[in-house]
Amino acid sequence: MAWLILFTLTILICGNVINAHLVHKREFTRQRTYWQLRQQLIMNEKRMSLGGKLTLNSIESMANQVLMSFKSREIHDGFSNNTTFLPSRNFLEVISEIEKSEVFKILREMPKGAVLHAHESAIVSVDYKLNNVSYRENLYMCDRNNSLKLKFFNNPDETCDWQLLSEVRQDLQQAEAINDRIRQSLTMITENPRSAYPTVDKAWKKFSSIFNFMHSWLSYRPVFEDVYYHILQEFYEDNVMYAEIRSTLTSLYDFDRVYGPLEMAGILKNITDRFVRDHPDFLGVKIIYAPSRSVSETKLDEYLKTLMQLTELYPNFVIGFDLVGQEDKGEPLIKFADKLNAVSTKIKFFFHAGETNWNGLSTDLNLLDALLLNTKRIGHGYALTKHPLLWNVVQQKGIAVEICPISNQILSLVEDMRNHPATTLFASGSPIVISSDDPGLWGVKGLSYDFYEAFMGLMSATSDLRSLKQLAMNSLIYSSMNDQEKNDALVLWQDKWDVFVNKLADLFHNDNRWQRLFHPSLYHQYT
Repeated sequence: MAWLILFTLTILICGNVINAHLVHKREFTRQRTYWQLRQQLIMNEKRMSLGGKLTLNSIESMANQVLMSFKSREIHDGFSNNTTFLPSRNFLEVISEIEKSEVFKILREMPKGAVLHAHESAIVSVDYKLNNVSYRENLYMCDRNNSLKLKFFNNPDETCDWQLLSEVRQDLQQAEAINDRIRQSLTMITENPRSAYPTVDKAWKKFSSIFNFMHSWLSYRPVFEDVYYHILQEFYEDNVMYAEIRSTLTSLYDFDRVYGPLEMAGILKNITDRFVRDHPDFLGVKIIYAPSRSVSETKLDEYLKTLMQLTELYPNFVIGFDLVGQEDKGEPLIKFADKLNAVSTKIKFFFHAGETNWNGLSTDLNLLDALLLNTKRIGHGYALTKHPLLWNVVQQKGIAVEICPISNQILSLVEDMRNHPATTLFASGSPIVISSDDPGLWGVKGLSYDFYEAFMGLMSATSDLRSLKQLAMNSLIYSSMNDQEKNDALVLWQDKWDVFVNKLADLFHNDNRWQRLFHPSLYHQYT
């Protein structure tokens, strides 16, 4: 009997052990499946994002580790203390801090391809305008009702009490005061931008006043030519190799005559050709004719007539048409839809559309009309993610959205870059390019600052060199160059990219700064 009891107990114990093992095995399998699924979802999400399908070679992988060590440290520090995370703050308050960032320094060296959304009159740096242009001969100033105006004259007219600026500056105290006023009139920079520009309308009021101030003296032909050449120089020094620039092509003047849109386009082309001769690895510029959107239908007819003449005279230089100005206040595209549609097979459109935080009004519905008019790219497209059907069309047709993050923040659409709707475009791998819009009005130059805001604020904490590589290639792929020009551009860009990643990869072996910053947990805590 004893042996039977012992046998029974043994069976019961073994059964419990087996059952426990099976339960444990099922639990282990369930847990393993959970973690496997979690990791798979993370990988799938990364592959879906911009650049997620690219594969880095061994040199790029070493360069990426260096880049991501610096990015992860900035992200980690910002996560621990949100006040230190620069993209969460207004750009105008943190320019000098961004310039100290190791990530920014790397991005400045990176070959960024092309800038596809920038306005000719607002690109050149404020320092060049103030310290160079405003010291030229024959520049006069007039101060009427505390409103400053500058203009070049041979013999001043009597419309204002004009004073030669060089003579005013002979008094050092006056010189300092007038320089401060000129600088303030040239930029959006202010001590407290959030209180100075609490709404889109107030930001645009200051923004528009800058263009009004600049036009009377920067449209003097000798100055205009030098400024435009310097614009290309600043892009070139920031490792931009091609540009598509929007210009209103209004008019220029000198002491003999006024030059209209056709002559102005010819001047731009001649300077572009000269710059390319001086810099053979710069691929050139194409101009998008972009006059004001606040016009009548009759005025639009004049625009389109001018455009036809421009494209006939400069068929591979003036490439298309846009309408510019504050979208919320300007005329919607639907007002001109019939006239624009009638010429849509003859010209290319590059419409600003959806640069608004409204939903369901005429401004964001410009997106709908832009697509129906077969726009080649969308300027800003800030409201696009509110229209999933239109967003799907954009993705299917490969219509790039020109994202200008700093412009959107300074013009009061978004306070914290992490809340910018383009975060969704990056995460979904939508066709996008990064552009700088009006960098001279923010007190900076080039494209690197917008790349920094996009890389650190709009992209995931884990977005890496692949995303940057795809962005640079996108800028050439979605440009208006023909197929041969694009192929040649991508070959030249690849050579520059290889030099860049090799230089960055050298830090992997020779500079321990990145190694001191690197820690695997800095990656894992964001996944």
